[in-house]
Amino acid sequence: MAGAKAKAKMIKRPIEMAGDNIKKSAWSSILSSVATLLLGVLFIAWPDLMIQIVAYIIGLIFIVKGSFDMLTYFMDKRYVYSNLLLSGIVAMLIGIAALVAGPNIANVFRIIIGIFLIYEALSKLNSAIKLYHAKINLWRAVVAMAVIILVLGIFVTFNDTAAVIGWVMVIAGAISIIGDVMFIQQVDKVISAITGSTTKK
Repeated sequence: MAGAKAKAKMIKRPIEMAGDNIKKSAWSSILSSVATLLLGVLFIAWPDLMIQIVAYIIGLIFIVKGSFDMLTYFMDKRYVYSNLLLSGIVAMLIGIAALVAGPNIANVFRIIIGIFLIYEALSKLNSAIKLYHAKINLWRAVVAMAVIILVLGIFVTFNDTAAVIGWVMVIAGAISIIGDVMFIQQVDKVISAITGSTTKK
């Protein structure tokens, strides 16, 4: 009897960890979306100045974030179900590109933002898949948002005007926030669906 209870706890613990990781990833995503929107507003207000200021700041921030995410993924098994490895690699690439570009980042920044928005779109598609498996109809709306963000990401790679980049970031950030909030509102159902299927296996 005691052995059965211990075995049940051993099974339950990684399942609970997976649920916690999904929640953490969801909140991390919404913070990233808010940061994207706010940065877009700054680019609209002070386009030329912001290009110069953020070049090195963005580079350092993304490299630190990427390194932290990748180390966390490999050193902490609790994050095996998260997107930390992918986000870490993307962040590192963005950071390196920003540092190399320096003051001339205007020509590269559109590509950096494009890559970031494409990643955000893929992240939203991942959320939509989770909603679909949980049989939550909101997955269609999240897919639509992911497609819009993807289109914006592709569009911005062909436009190096700082103000336009800012508007794209504001629009993509706002859409992303809506999608993140929709997912967070249903996150408990998603976790129940995922942990339920894992338990059955």
